[in-house]
Amino acid sequence: MAARSAPSCHLRLEWVYGYRGHQCRNNLYYTAAKEIVYFVAGVGVVYSPREHRQKFYRGHSDDIISLALHPERVLVATGQVGKEPYICVWDSYTVQTISVLKDVHTHGIACLAFDLDGQRLVSVGLDSKNAVCVWDWKRGKMLSMAPGHTDRIFDISWDLYQPNKLVSCGVKHIKFWSLCGNALTPKRGVFGKTGDLQTILCLACARDELTYSGALNGDIYVWKGINLIRTIQGAHTAGIFSMNACEEGFATGGRDGCIRLWDLTFKPITVIDLRETDQGYKGLSVRSVCWRGDHILVGTQDSEIFEIVVHERKKPFLIMQGHCEGELWALAIHPTKPLAVTGSDDRSVRIWSLVDHALIARCNMEEPIRCAAVNVDGIHLALGMKDGSFTVLRVRDMTEVVHIKDRKEAIHELKYSPDGTYLAVGCNDSSVDIYGVSQRYKKMGECVGSLSFITHLDWSSDSRYLQTNDGNGKRLFYRMPGGKEVTNKDETKGVHWASWTCVSGLEVNGIWPKYSDINDINSVDGNYIGQVLVTADDYGIVKLFRYPCLRKGAKFRKYIGHSAHVTNVRWSHDHQWVISIGGADHAVFQWRFIPERKLKDALHIAPQESLADSNSDESDSDLSDVPELDSEIEQETQLTYRRQVYKEDLPQLKEQYKEKQKSGTSKRRERAPGNSIRLHFVHGYRGYDCRSNLFYTQIGEIVYHVAAVGVIYNRQQNTQRFYLGHDDDILCLAIHPLKDYVATGQVGRDPSVHIWDTETIKPLSILKGYHQYGVCAVDFSADGKRLASVGIDESHTVVLWDWKKGEKLSIARGSKDKIFVVKMNPYVPDKLITAGIKHMKFWRRAGGGLVGRKGYIGTLGKNETMMCAVYGWTEEMAFSGTSTGDVCIWRDIFLVKTVKAHDGPVFSMHALEKGFVTGGKDGVVALWDDSFERCLKTYAIKRAALAPGSKGLLLEDNPSIRAISLGHGHILVGTKNGEILEVDKSGPITLLVQGHMEGEVWGLATHPYLPICATVSDDKTLRIWDLSPSHCMLAVRKLKKGGRCCCFSPDGKALAVGLCDGSFLMANADTLEDLVSFHHRKDIISDIRFSPGSGKYLAVASHDSFVDIYNVMSSKRVGICKGATSYITHIDWDIRGKLLQVNTGAKEQLFFEAPRGKRQTIPRMEVEKIGWASWTSVLGLCCEGIWPVIGEVTDITASCLTHDKMVLATGDDLGFVKLFRYPAKGKFGKFKRYVAHSTQVTNVRWTCDDSMLVTLGGADMSLMVWTNEMEGSREKRPCDSEESDTGSEEDGGYDSDVTRENEISYTIRALSTNIRPMFGIKPHLQQKEPSIDERPPVSRAPPQPEKLQTNNVGKKKRPIEDLMLELVFGYRGRDCRNNVHYLNDGDDIIYHTASIGILHNVATGTQSFYQEHNDDILCLTVNQHPKFINIVATGQVGDSADMSPTAPSVHIWDAVNKQTLAILRCYHSKGVCSVSFSATGKLLLSVGLDPEHTVTIWRWQEGAKIASKAGHNQRIFVAEFRPDSDSQFVSVGVKHVKFWTLAGRALLSKKGLLSTLEDARMQTMLAVAFGANNLTFTGTISGDVCVWKDHILCRVVARAHNGPVFAMYTTLRDGLIVTGGKERPSKEGGAVKLWDQELRRCRAFRLETGQVTDCVRSVCRGRGKILVGTRNAEIIEVGEKNAACNILVNGHVDGPIWGLATHPSRDFFLSAAEDGTVRLWDIADKKMLNKVNLGHAARTVCYSPEGDMVAIGMKNGEFIILLVSSLKIWGKKRDRRCAIHDIRFSPDCRFLAVGSSENSVDFYDLSLGPTLNRTSYCKDIPSFVIQMDFSADSRYLQVSTGCYKRHVYEVPSGRHLTDQAAIDRITWATWTSILGSEVMGIWSRHAEKADVNCACVSHSGISLVTGDDFGMVKLFDFPCPEKFAKHKRFLGHSPHVTNIRFTSGDRHVISAGGDDCRLVTFSAQEQTVFAS
Repeated sequence: MAARSAPSCHLRLEWVYGYRGHQCRNNLYYTAAKEIVYFVAGVGVVYSPREHRQKFYRGHSDDIISLALHPERVLVATGQVGKEPYICVWDSYTVQTISVLKDVHTHGIACLAFDLDGQRLVSVGLDSKNAVCVWDWKRGKMLSMAPGHTDRIFDISWDLYQPNKLVSCGVKHIKFWSLCGNALTPKRGVFGKTGDLQTILCLACARDELTYSGALNGDIYVWKGINLIRTIQGAHTAGIFSMNACEEGFATGGRDGCIRLWDLTFKPITVIDLRETDQGYKGLSVRSVCWRGDHILVGTQDSEIFEIVVHERKKPFLIMQGHCEGELWALAIHPTKPLAVTGSDDRSVRIWSLVDHALIARCNMEEPIRCAAVNVDGIHLALGMKDGSFTVLRVRDMTEVVHIKDRKEAIHELKYSPDGTYLAVGCNDSSVDIYGVSQRYKKMGECVGSLSFITHLDWSSDSRYLQTNDGNGKRLFYRMPGGKEVTNKDETKGVHWASWTCVSGLEVNGIWPKYSDINDINSVDGNYIGQVLVTADDYGIVKLFRYPCLRKGAKFRKYIGHSAHVTNVRWSHDHQWVISIGGADHAVFQWRFIPERKLKDALHIAPQESLADSNSDESDSDLSDVPELDSEIEQETQLTYRRQVYKEDLPQLKEQYKEKQKSGTSKRRERAPGNSIRLHFVHGYRGYDCRSNLFYTQIGEIVYHVAAVGVIYNRQQNTQRFYLGHDDDILCLAIHPLKDYVATGQVGRDPSVHIWDTETIKPLSILKGYHQYGVCAVDFSADGKRLASVGIDESHTVVLWDWKKGEKLSIARGSKDKIFVVKMNPYVPDKLITAGIKHMKFWRRAGGGLVGRKGYIGTLGKNETMMCAVYGWTEEMAFSGTSTGDVCIWRDIFLVKTVKAHDGPVFSMHALEKGFVTGGKDGVVALWDDSFERCLKTYAIKRAALAPGSKGLLLEDNPSIRAISLGHGHILVGTKNGEILEVDKSGPITLLVQGHMEGEVWGLATHPYLPICATVSDDKTLRIWDLSPSHCMLAVRKLKKGGRCCCFSPDGKALAVGLCDGSFLMANADTLEDLVSFHHRKDIISDIRFSPGSGKYLAVASHDSFVDIYNVMSSKRVGICKGATSYITHIDWDIRGKLLQVNTGAKEQLFFEAPRGKRQTIPRMEVEKIGWASWTSVLGLCCEGIWPVIGEVTDITASCLTHDKMVLATGDDLGFVKLFRYPAKGKFGKFKRYVAHSTQVTNVRWTCDDSMLVTLGGADMSLMVWTNEMEGSREKRPCDSEESDTGSEEDGGYDSDVTRENEISYTIRALSTNIRPMFGIKPHLQQKEPSIDERPPVSRAPPQPEKLQTNNVGKKKRPIEDLMLELVFGYRGRDCRNNVHYLNDGDDIIYHTASIGILHNVATGTQSFYQEHNDDILCLTVNQHPKFINIVATGQVGDSADMSPTAPSVHIWDAVNKQTLAILRCYHSKGVCSVSFSATGKLLLSVGLDPEHTVTIWRWQEGAKIASKAGHNQRIFVAEFRPDSDSQFVSVGVKHVKFWTLAGRALLSKKGLLSTLEDARMQTMLAVAFGANNLTFTGTISGDVCVWKDHILCRVVARAHNGPVFAMYTTLRDGLIVTGGKERPSKEGGAVKLWDQELRRCRAFRLETGQVTDCVRSVCRGRGKILVGTRNAEIIEVGEKNAACNILVNGHVDGPIWGLATHPSRDFFLSAAEDGTVRLWDIADKKMLNKVNLGHAARTVCYSPEGDMVAIGMKNGEFIILLVSSLKIWGKKRDRRCAIHDIRFSPDCRFLAVGSSENSVDFYDLSLGPTLNRTSYCKDIPSFVIQMDFSADSRYLQVSTGCYKRHVYEVPSGRHLTDQAAIDRITWATWTSILGSEVMGIWSRHAEKADVNCACVSHSGISLVTGDDFGMVKLFDFPCPEKFAKHKRFLGHSPHVTNIRFTSGDRHVISAGGDDCRLVTFSAQEQTVFAS
């Protein structure tokens, strides 16, 4: 029937009425050509006001909601909504796609903006995080992404005056972004006191860091930097929706309907109130404004576009209008004129002229309108309303005729009868009313048959019948005008309907898809004359069907443009146009109808390019018009290539199973065997489901693939070389134009394409990440730089790669059906074609996307399945071979002609210089001239033509040809049967390689004394193969049935074969002729074995659980072995031929006596003592170890023991061949593993002399021959095997420092918790008791005394304005390594502590700081390349890897000027623990602390991540690039060393192999260094250094150090190596050693630190000096000549540092820490003057008022008083058991107060001398003491406690003072309390978990500094009684600042750190006051 094909006419979009003003802003602009660009629904519109013409961009698949104009004003970017929304950049002149940006956003794209030069585009998503994303749009590449804000973002803009800066605004926020590297870092705008925090709707950037923004209340906010500096109030009276900057200034438009113009400094120029103009109306709201010269464009909320000429501003010109709010449902067509009428929920009815494309009349009604109809004479217009009424108007002047309301529910459909006498009105309450027109619309009848709302009505031509459709999909008929229902079918049969708008009915059956009962077609209209039908549905699609279309699932053409629902569609009165209206998009689309006869002239309207398969695609609904698929192709389309278990899943699976089995593996396992095997030859070629996968290389070798192996075959020598980089089936292969590189694509969950070199067989690049399940086609571009690949996922994704860089350039969905081939255009690298099932598509690249156009077949042919394709001699010409044997010739996208070429499908095609060659299923090779006019020559592949030198036999004549390639004077042919043939031009054919045909191969037997083997397969052949150097198939015999097993007799004369139907036969081994056959069983014969010796018996095992034993001589069955519960899998004889061992599918191991078959039970232990003639069993104690950890998901299918009983080979379901030592006792034996087969290895057998192993791949049909390389005999060649993968159970060694480093968990600052165990309510949450002392402001009482005694009375007091970081004492050595380096030829050193990078000058001790990190730095490295001098990379701690500012990041910065060059936000959650630059300095390697310990490579200058991969399941400590390489690096960690190669974007790794050295075990590796010739040195936990050649351990330098080797350094200039370890200093040994290049000799250096053990964490070598960083936080410089040590940096070893005291008069200070030392520091000399070892952890320290004594409080409750002059102990005492928290001398030096964690303060009278007897103590302190302060007169003590309460006590009585008035009058000598109303303001809002730990008021009494648990130092004014006081913050510490003090004279602030045990000195900058 006709409906099977789509109609041959066509619709072309001619005009769109409407503009999207609702929910969108800033979407209307002038282009350079003075055209106007905007969007409506899913269409971008370019309108030319001069020509009154529209052009459309239709590359989107859903509503467009954002638009940006490129600065050159020709290109436009638009963003859409949807589940997978994308951005299109398109040319407004040609309306063609330039670039597609996708795969990043979800939900939709809310805003877009180009930067100043238009190179970059920023987009904001509609997802929950409102992601902000920056694109290099030309390349379609995302540069950076970050979460935008928690709430909606309304506008974003690049700062056009500063590079790399952006501003975004939205709900209650504005953010200022900077882009550096791949990191987008926001700073929130500070509203401050200048303006209210409110929603910002739009913004524009100006010079001098100014940003203007429009706010919700109509003000304009002006920002400088991130601060609000002023507001322009009342700029508009309501929200400002749009702001547009141009040369002259700024234009703003708001909800108040005004446009304001401002000059460049935002001074008002003029205001235009649109409400007051002729076209204006109340409630007009401006959504978009664009100012260019003297024209202003305005878009409104109500879908109008105005153009205003500035000097006639009162007369705006209305250039576009449309319906607004609500939904648009009503559509009617004038019966005689080209007019359309629409009515909408906006209550307006509008009449449009289809000729002039203009609105000609508009009238507003009282109610929303839902339907409309015009009477036949065109005089009356009836409108149905939502409230159930209907109104009739006169068309000419829109005056009301009548208004009738008979119903309560909406009127959804009404129609006049064809004779004009009646009006039928259908209502949502299921009734239709009939009114008489001439009787002033009196009701004449009622139709009540429906049970649901009425959706459609049609009158019969004679006005006697009415048909209706309702919401249930029922079609009913009524007699008119009475409304009686007609139930008799015959009466309605002959009725001719005047119109057809019903969706159900026989004539329109075909509009519904098959098998669907959905109700989503909203409207239909039939065009009887053109025999077409147009439909509108819920998916925004307008479709064209043939009319009538009777069969479900008819073919159609579809057109997109509308967004969601298309509510109505109608033909115009003369059928010239189709009008469709959109519900939600309020748009009216006018399509021109192009009938078939005109199509010929209209070829230029070739289907428009689309990204969504749409516009005018043919439908893809039904295959009925396609001829039957060829059987071979059908078979192939059914292959899914899915795997239960993908190789990628194995590591995770292993981990899961290991967890379960932790307990079971205590026994020490056998070592892996010493033997190894090497792939030697593969019989087989994959032709049954692949095409065009066979080529000549440059030097005439042949490259192809089979199973998981890429094969390079040398036909002269008959040898093969193999590429073994794949781990699953290879499905496609392409060769580089220079014929030296090959690309192969494989099966996998995330399948990869490998590009490898045929000479070296090394991978050059590995591409993955964008396909699923497998890659089925690849092709190189003509210049060889690009590669195209196609996946086998549902949408057959097409990807274009820059393969050398490993970068995805573009990606697109290919087709729903299978794609067989992809070909790149040899002339234009941006074009390609794909061909497949009913599919031929022509693509071109558009940025990150590909734009495809379907081949246009026209009338020449049918939509065929294409099997192959090539380009011709121009870029326009292409040729494709079809499944019916034709060759199609294409020009551009049009089919020009077809030529019959073969019988059956054309599978392969190859372009030559002067013609083409094709091959087909008919087994014929045809040569053609260059235009496919003549066939020049054909070659039939026949046995008769086989040349004598062939390596095998042709199984059948004319095999199906799957691959053809030409070169070296020959034609190379690959067949479906797995043969590779070489056809000489003169005719003879040589067979080179062959394998089994399609079907699984299971049967394998090796000859008892000759190097031959036999195989039998489901392809019904028995074959004999020669394993000696001739490598050929000697004989083949066809069988009636497929076979599963075979066996040679012991004398080699007979061959037994078991078949799939339960029969077996014995054949002569030489001639393969039958000797005898039996058929006793019904199920598959699974194993067959001759008894040893004379071969008297034959055991035959079958799948029906029996083993039959036959006497060979008498040919009789003599026994049956019964008792197995499942099918038999393997059988073996013992040496005597008396006993059979049987394995079953239920994993039973049974024994039977021969020949009778009696079952025997043999104890497990005895089994191995029996001598077995062969061992192919997979069960039992001797082979327990062969079952892997993941035994549940994989099966061991086969095993075979060598004749010397040493090595057991196994094959399993995952395609692994493994070798085990025999017997393999104990679970999870160690093995060597080889990957070459793809899925299942069905059988393995050793040859008679064990020299070779033969393996069979089940589904890959390949026979692989491996040579056995005995232990010791082989050259030290790196073996291809992988060692066993279950990590060794031996521990890697133990060391406390390593364990601590391994187990440390880093938290980010924001999550740090309190360091003191405080309890109670925080001060800012406590209820304040009213003070008694709240005096009236004017009072006679004496003034309040000073809060604080100040010591610089007389001077003008000036508050401290700012703190500058000046000195840091400390270095992070405890848990970081290799983080101290020389810079500037050794003048400076660089290191880090907390979040600061420090550049320290060796000579002067001055420091400068890099302070851009927002959290602790964990690693540091220096770029060694001369081009990047002084470039440093540092990696920091972070939170989750979500690219937000708290995510871990690496900063690359210049050490001298502290400029940040790049910030790389990484996907390493938790933190970055190691960084390393490559040899050229361009690449950076980073390692994460995430659970996978990810390894990532960056191109840091671009901020681009190149590659990333999980590193190891345990901690990696260090990873370093080889100093001479950009692609090779080594990582070391817990029981781990891996050697990595970067190939393209892929990281390949090899584990270090220990096997060559006896008893070497994998230890924890801590450091790495490098030598020449690929040597690598790794330092271990035991003190040994391992030396590796490539990835194989070649020697061990034993005890290089006595303890772990923590640091190693390779000197680039002379190759010497420095090592640093942990050891006790001794005469000969030292913790630092300098070695020669090969680590043979060394010289040791001692560090004179006086420590018991030295633990070196970092070494670096400069000119004659070695720089050492130690665990004790010292940095030492050691001279190489004299071994002299110079300590450059000192610090406390262990924190926290709790005690801090500043000298009363000099710039000295003391610190006391957990490491048991008190140290004295000099600020001026920048060094440590002295240290005292106390032997116990110290907690607090204090100077006496004169500075002559020091009191120290200890953790154990003791306190000590020292004399400063002699450092002698003056007195000590221990009255408490717990830690002393604070200790204080009274100002008069008489008392010492000691506060402890026992909730007590003790007083000691110092005037009584050093006996230190306690005089009294303070009672009832509620919690532990934190800080104490004496009053100035020494009579009171204030104590702050751990429950957030402050108490005051009298001294020395210890009485609690409660009188608040008295307390308020005390003047304090010092103030260090964090509690009290005077310091209420220091507590921040965010301190749920974290506390303020310390405070100190300056000596001047007006400034206050605090330290808190977040690591912040804050500066406040004192006092600060208001909550949340203003302050400045300073970063410099890790979490927890424990103490803080002003030095004398307030010149410096000293802060002490908890976690980072470091001291930071800030210099205090006072406010400068000028004398007036």
